Amino acid sequence: MLDFKTGEVFAIDKPYGISSFGALARARYLLTKTLGHKVKIGHAGTLDPLATGVLVLCTGRCTKQIETFQSHTKEYEATLQLGATTPSYDCEHPVDATYPTAHITAELLAEVLSRFVGNIAQVPPSYSACKVEGKRAYSLRRTGEEVVLKAKDVCIHSIELLRFDATAMQADIRVVCGKGTYIRALARDVGRALNSGAYLTALRRTRVGDFNLSRCVQLDSFQEWLNQQEIVTTI
Repeated sequence: MLDFKTGEVFAIDKPYGISSFGALARARYLLTKTLGHKVKIGHAGTLDPLATGVLVLCTGRCTKQIETFQSHTKEYEATLQLGATTPSYDCEHPVDATYPTAHITAELLAEVLSRFVGNIAQVPPSYSACKVEGKRAYSLRRTGEEVVLKAKDVCIHSIELLRFDATAMQADIRVVCGKGTYIRALARDVGRALNSGAYLTALRRTRVGDFNLSRCVQLDSFQEWLNQQEIVTTI
């Protein structure tokens, strides 16, 4: 029996085009409607609106575990478009520059990817939720302000090249990494290391700790999932 007020931990598959806060708000609304009273709820690790996948939600006393879940190993699958860049390093903004790609091969790409495995210093994207003097970096950028962020130490456990399309200059990769790693920033840095450019056209988080996609509830069917559970509804 699930007791959301006391505390539960579960995961949803965040859809494309919605923020993590928006997905959380939808889950909170449906929980409140089902329980008949409000419940404390938070998520353990932001996903960009254009990203999909595992979003861990904690309710009640389990919200105290959010920081722990944020530190768990994460796994992503991403598609990189090589030979171009965008200001946000993904498809949120149009291409702002193009670069040569004739020299890029699967072998070169695999070798470059291997350079990013281990403990590295990574500068977060300026279009990110990082705070600058109390304000979100993306909010500052969207008002036209310049944002300079400091590099942070992150750990990338492994990177696997899944597919390379030399005609379209696209690559699919799998990344296993630690807390604070931005896959968009990784795409930027890989493009630079190739003496070219790169940005993300797709990003899916496939695992957070022990939560993988097979354990996720689809947000569109979250109410149906709740209806199938035995739930403590008393306050």
